[in-house]
Amino acid sequence: MTVVDRRQTFFVHESSYVDEPNNIGEGTKIWHFSHILPGCEIGSNCNIGQNVVIGANVRIGNRVKIQNNVSVYEGVELEDEVFCGPSMVFTNVFTPRSGTPRNTSSDYLKTLVKRGASIGANATIVCGNTIGEYAFVGAGSVVTKDVPPYAMVYGNPARVRGYACECGQKLEFDGDAAACECGRRFVKEQQLVRKVTA
Repeated sequence: MTVVDRRQTFFVHESSYVDEPNNIGEGTKIWHFSHILPGCEIGSNCNIGQNVVIGANVRIGNRVKIQNNVSVYEGVELEDEVFCGPSMVFTNVFTPRSGTPRNTSSDYLKTLVKRGASIGANATIVCGNTIGEYAFVGAGSVVTKDVPPYAMVYGNPARVRGYACECGQKLEFDGDAAACECGRRFVKEQQLVRKVTA
């Protein structure tokens, strides 16, 4: 059923469907031909593009951008400020079979995309993996294992090719330290990058 209540604090295009019950935050926009299944929790100020499907019981944080033609299936969670590029793909069953359908929540492997991560157009995220904070997944990549925080990964299978700042600039390390032009500083310890906070 399309939401038409004028008192709502979020926008749903008239061509889209939002099934009840759902919890959708203030300022979120749901554009053309999209379908939000029941039991979702979608944060504030999100932008959900054209032809997007949000599966039942999915959790989406605040200020998330989901571009056109993306399906976020049950078992996937997107934290705050995640970017999902056009036509990127999430899976939720590791060994799908048409003749042996999986249709209960216990069959789905959890996929977590952590705060600030970006996933490029046409990338595929195989279920059961975690994309770390502020990681970049390159366009067309196939992610088959966890992606570390701040890592830039691409290829099939996706491999770590470098690291990026929270602002999006590629980090250049001098030994185990890097300073971004935006002023943030980072250290690398055994291939894991963390921001220096003080």
